[in-house]
Amino acid sequence: MFSKQGLKAGLLSLLILFLFIGAWSLATHQKEGPAVSAEQAEYAAMMGKASGQSGGFPAPGKVGEAFVTYLSDPFYDKGPNDKGIGIQLAHSLARVGIGFLLAVIVAIPLGFAIGMSPLLFQALNPFIQILKPISPLAWMPLALYSLKDSEISGIFVIFICSLWPMLINTAFGVAAVRKDWINVARTLEVTPLRKAFLVILPAAAPTILTGMRISMGIAWLVIVAAEMLVGGTGIGYFVWNEWNNLALPNVIFAVAMIGLVGMFLDQLFGSLQKFVTYRE
Repeated sequence: MFSKQGLKAGLLSLLILFLFIGAWSLATHQKEGPAVSAEQAEYAAMMGKASGQSGGFPAPGKVGEAFVTYLSDPFYDKGPNDKGIGIQLAHSLARVGIGFLLAVIVAIPLGFAIGMSPLLFQALNPFIQILKPISPLAWMPLALYSLKDSEISGIFVIFICSLWPMLINTAFGVAAVRKDWINVARTLEVTPLRKAFLVILPAAAPTILTGMRISMGIAWLVIVAAEMLVGGTGIGYFVWNEWNNLALPNVIFAVAMIGLVGMFLDQLFGSLQKFVTYRE
C-alpha cells in the first residue's frame, strides 16, 4: 500500500512531468509557413545536412514516436549498425557487470586489509590518492594500446572507475567497526577469518554497499562515454550513431533510457542498503 505522502509525491511528479512536456511542446511549436515546391524542400534538406542541423529541436511527439518504434521491437538485429535498444542496453550492462564484478573482487578484500591494518593504509594511501582523481577515460588510450581489444578495454575502464569508491568505503567501514566487538572476538579467540565474516562484515556492510552504489552509478556514466570512443555496440555507441545520422528524437529516446536504467540500478542498491540496515 502506498502512503498518503507517497501518493501526493507521485501526483506532484506527474504534474511536473506534464508541465515539462507542455513547455517543451510550446517551445518547439512552429507555425505552418507558405507552401514550397519539391525542389525547394530538397534544397532545404540538403542545406540542413550540410550545416549539421536536422530542422530544429524535435517536438515531444517525435520523441514519442521513437519510444513506440524502438520499444515495440527492442531486440531486432539488422546488421552491425542497426540493432534494437534491448540489444544495445544488454551489451552495455554486460560490460558494466563484468567490470564491476572484477572491481568487487579486488576492492573489498583489499579494503578489508587496509581497514584492519593502519600500516598498510599509510603505505597504500599515497598511491590511492594519486590514482583516484584520474579520469577513467584517460586510461582508454593505454588500455587500447596494451590490450589490443576495444571490448576488453571498455571493461577495464569500468573496472578502474568502480574500484576506488568501493575500496575507500570498504576501508572506512572496516576501520570504523566498534573496537568493543573486535575485543570480544579476540577474547573468545575467534579465528581471523570468522572474525572478518561474523563481526566486521555485518557491521561494515552498509558502508560497503554505499561504496558499491556509488561505483555502479559512476560505471553506468562512464560506459556511455567509453562506447562512444570504441564504437561497436552499446547504448553509448547508439547515441553517437544516431547523432551522426542527425536523428535527434532517437538521441533523446536513448538519453531517457540511460536515465531509466541508471535509476533502476541505483534503486536496486538502495534496496540492498535498506535490507542490510534493517537486518542490523
